[in-house]
Amino acid sequence: MAPKKIFLLIVTATMVGLFFWLDLGRFLTLAALKANRQALYDYYAAHKILTVTAFMAIYIVQTALSLPGAAILSLAAGALFGAVMGTVYANIAATSGAVLAFLVTRYFLRDAVLARFGRHLENINRELQARGFNYLLFLRLVPVFPFFLINLAAGLTRLPLRTFVLGTMIGIIPGGFVYCNAGASLATVTSLHGIVSPRVLGSFALLGLFALLPALYSKFKGRTG
Repeated sequence: MAPKKIFLLIVTATMVGLFFWLDLGRFLTLAALKANRQALYDYYAAHKILTVTAFMAIYIVQTALSLPGAAILSLAAGALFGAVMGTVYANIAATSGAVLAFLVTRYFLRDAVLARFGRHLENINRELQARGFNYLLFLRLVPVFPFFLINLAAGLTRLPLRTFVLGTMIGIIPGGFVYCNAGASLATVTSLHGIVSPRVLGSFALLGLFALLPALYSKFKGRTG
């Protein structure tokens, strides 16, 4: 492995290790957010740009390193910045972090994976290059697929970066808004599980199906044509 890759791998592993060693996850809980909401809001009122910048930086690092806490950060965005602007800031930060995770995975692992399994993955890669946006949009809209796993798995394929960015940015808007909107009324939130109701999940699944229809139609047409 090249020295540059080894160095980046060490830095990444160190940051992840420090997160768990210092137990930083204790700050990314619903109880911690509620306890510190007023202090955070007072700081935001006095230092708006700095607060937004710091929030987005934390969210980007959390997403890039696939650390826990995304739901709490989205709630915090809504609580501090409101439902609309919170969604905007969280979306930009989450997309940026996802892109970093995608690129790191592609930089470290894709060549090795393709060298070993490239022949078996060729049909998948060809399909992703042709209709990757629809597949990615489906995965982002249907919340049963872990966000960080999609980032890592996509990095192992030949999915174009621009497709990944666009599909991620658009696909996470509905879910992001639900959490940011809940965060804007943080006092009423009693648990993370209660934020997304079965009805909302069903709506996301329906949106995901609509996103997937063009790809399914194209495949069906190609087989019957």
